[in-house]
Amino acid sequence: MLDDLDRRILRLMQAEPDLSGPDLADRAGVTPSRLARRLEKLRESGVLRGVRAQIDWQALGYAVEVSLRITIDKSQPRALDELMQAARDIPEVIEIQTFLGRVDLRLSVIARDMAHYQQIYRDQILTLPHLAEIEALMHVARIKSEESLPL
Repeated sequence: MLDDLDRRILRLMQAEPDLSGPDLADRAGVTPSRLARRLEKLRESGVLRGVRAQIDWQALGYAVEVSLRITIDKSQPRALDELMQAARDIPEVIEIQTFLGRVDLRLSVIARDMAHYQQIYRDQILTLPHLAEIEALMHVARIKSEESLPL
């Protein structure tokens, strides 16, 4: 279980992920060696999975995001696994989610523009195995996208 120090460290890391180790230790009120031990404990327990760069794909020229809700043909026992594996190989698929219910899968696809999206859709999405039904939802605005947790 997390104690107050663990929560304080994680809150600081979420708020300012580019803090150096010594600065993070100073703000958390611990020595750098104690911080290192706490971070190692958080990694070993699986709470802290790593630190990564968050890249704004729109700043790189990707202006279109489409959510594809997919229902698979369930007549094949490995249909879901095979479709997910093939979808992982499409670089423009930035997220894959599975669901219980009528929709089996949601893919988040980014593209530079609508022509690029149509090319991805025709050449890669429609060739995915075991597709039964696809519904495309064009993203208009992202109202909230928060990865920080209330610690």
